[in-house]
Formats: sequence, structure tokens, C-alpha cells
Amino acid sequence: MEFIVNLSKEEYEEFVSNNENGHFMQSYDFGQIKKEKHFIPHYVGIKENNKLICAALLLEKKLIMKYTYFYSPRGFVIDFKNKELLNTFTNYLKKFAKERKALFIKIDPAIKRHDIDIDGNIVGDNNNYLLIEDLKKLGYKHLGYNLGFEMEQPRFTFRIDMDKSWDDVYSSMHPTTRKILNKGNQYNLNIYKGNKNDMEDFYITMIETAKREGIIQSPISYYENFYEIFNKDNLSDLYIVKANIKELINSFENKINNVKNEIDKLNSNKNANQAKSQNKINDLNKQIDKLNKDLDNIKKVNEDEVVLSSIITVKYGDKVWTVHGGNNSILMELNGNYLCYYTIMKDAYDEGYKCMDCFGTCGIANPEPNNPIYGIHSFKKRLGGEYTEFIGEFDLITNKFMYTMYKTLIPIYRKIKK
Repeated sequence: MEFIVNLSKEEYEEFVSNNENGHFMQSYDFGQIKKEKHFIPHYVGIKENNKLICAALLLEKKLIMKYTYFYSPRGFVIDFKNKELLNTFTNYLKKFAKERKALFIKIDPAIKRHDIDIDGNIVGDNNNYLLIEDLKKLGYKHLGYNLGFEMEQPRFTFRIDMDKSWDDVYSSMHPTTRKILNKGNQYNLNIYKGNKNDMEDFYITMIETAKREGIIQSPISYYENFYEIFNKDNLSDLYIVKANIKELINSFENKINNVKNEIDKLNSNKNANQAKSQNKINDLNKQIDKLNKDLDNIKKVNEDEVVLSSIITVKYGDKVWTVHGGNNSILMELNGNYLCYYTIMKDAYDEGYKCMDCFGTCGIANPEPNNPIYGIHSFKKRLGGEYTEFIGEFDLITNKFMYTMYKTLIPIYRKIKK
């Protein structure tokens, strides 16, 4: 076996993208993207008989006094059940890391811990408990089963199975989602695939979402770089949903007039059941009140056109991820996010992808409404995907003393920075 430290893009991608468990965060392009965050990408692997049998993206981050650490996002591209190969690769990586004064190598494999239902209950006996123990025996320190977003990547996600008929995909959605989608694009919203010229519109939704959720937002340059690098290799799309305010006002005024006409017809029908007619009229009046309220909100918008929702996707292997996205804080009642996700799902299905990963949620299956993640979790849950829990983060420690110092001081630094 030969340890390779500088795999070419072609050779690396040929192996990783065709792996059934391949993840876009293991891709060559993702390593290039992380340069903006001051990581140095290394594409390493093992060859046997001149054939690549495992690989990893190692992101190197420089620390003080020439120390470093490595992060392998979503873990190695390897047969984790092959204990001998995993042991060999681990030993090569430890040697590689120590030569560069690394304190540790972090991994967070996208491997299921066990099967869970929509409420987070363990179902069946399919699990990877033995793998967790095997990694510990090899020196990987397990960092626990976090429920939130405090680690490098979310430990939970929703994954929508596309490897079935579209009717089955659609019917697996929550009834509330189907009710919204069954109305079609009733507000004539403009949904399209954008390009780098639409990045400022995209960033509006990211900033608005960050304000609502109380999270720190990356600069627009990061998303521009992210999109352009993946899109150059036809691995990314930018979806934009916009509303034309003038058209919206006309649409709502027409809806109100149509409802009023229905009320007039009911009032003029002397042969109708008076009790039933009055109940129907009451319901229609409630509709008018709701429409007038929405119309008042629309008229408060000063722009001619407003971006409602946007998402950057990544297509890699047989999966599509909805990676970066957000929603404007105004006109959310138009459900631009539902239209956006539906379009992405339908495109992914039509293009032959087998899975759509909604890229992260919390480990609290039923969060309280006052939980900041409540809205995101509830929305993704209603898309009908499988609630998925990964095995978590591990640190392969290569300098125990400095690792302890780092883990003690870095939380203080981050708290000051925040």
C-alpha cells in the first residue's frame, strides 16, 4: 500500500464522486472553497496495485507557533467496515499530521448512528454502534451526541428518498405542505435559476434569515465563491423566487372582488338554505378580511420587485443538497419557500438524483415554538424526508498537551469574538 498526499483532481473526483456514500463536503471543489476561510486543502489517499482504495479531504488550519489542526469534513471516503484498511489509513494520517505539527484531525462522518422515526425514536436494529467503538479503539475521541448546531456540522438532517415514483415522493409530504402546493403558483411568483448576477438578491434572504434566527452570517464573498466554484463544474444551482408587487396587488384585488361576487350570489339566491348560506357568507367574509390584511402588507412594500426566497444547491454523486438559503422577512405568507423547495425537488427527481438532503436540522424532534430552530425544523420535517442522525464528531489527537490547551482556550476566544 502507498500513501499519496497530492492526488490530482481527476483521480480524486473519479473515486469520491462515485462512492455510494460520497458527500459534496468531501469533494475537490469544497476544498478549494474553504481557502476563503483560510484552510489549506490536502487530497490524500491510499493506493494498492496503483488503484485508489480510500481517500480524504484534509483541511489544514494554521494556529499560533506553527501548530495546525486538520478537519476532514464528513469523514473519509473509505469502507469503514474494513478494520484493517481503516487502521492503516489512520496510522498514515497520524504520521502526516505530526509532520505538520497538527494537534488533532477532526472527522464527522455522514454515517447513520441508527434508524429513527419522525419523532426521534429508535426503530429497528440497524445501527453503527460497533463502528463508533472501533473508532474509539483506534484513538478517535468521540465528542458526544449533540442536539444543536454547536459542532462543525449538524448531526441531524432530513433526507428525501427520490428513488421511487414522483407520486410516492409527493404523497410522503405532510398534508399541510401538499395543501399549499396543490394551489399551484397562485400568486404568479417568478421562480428561476439565477447566476452570479443574482447573488445580492440571494444575500438579502440570508441576512434576513440570520436576523430572525440570531445567527452569524458569512460575507457575501463566501457565497459568491461557493457558487462559482461548484457551478463551474456544473455541480451547483442558484434558485431565486421573486414577487412583482404591482402584479400582486392586482391579483389580491381580483381575489377580493371574486369573493365579494360569491357573497352577492348567495345573498340573491332566495331558494338557498338560509342557515347554510349564512355560514358560507361568514366564511367568505373571513377570507376577505385575510385577503385585505395581506393586501395591506403588500402595499407597504416600496420596491417594484421583492426576492422572497433563495437557495444554493449542490449536486454531487447521486444526491442534491439544499446548502445555503434563506427567506425574506416580508410577505412570508406567500409561501415562496415552498415553491422554491418544490421546484428543487422536482428538478432533482427529473434529473435522476436519488436523494435530496435538506442539510441540517436539530436533534430535538419536536422543538417548542420559542426554540430558534423551530421554524426551520418544522418546515423541513413537512417535506417528508427521513429524519437522519449521524454518529457525531471525533478528534484523532496527535499532540495531547497542546490539544488540551487548545480545547481550553478556543471557547474563550470564540465567546469574545461573538
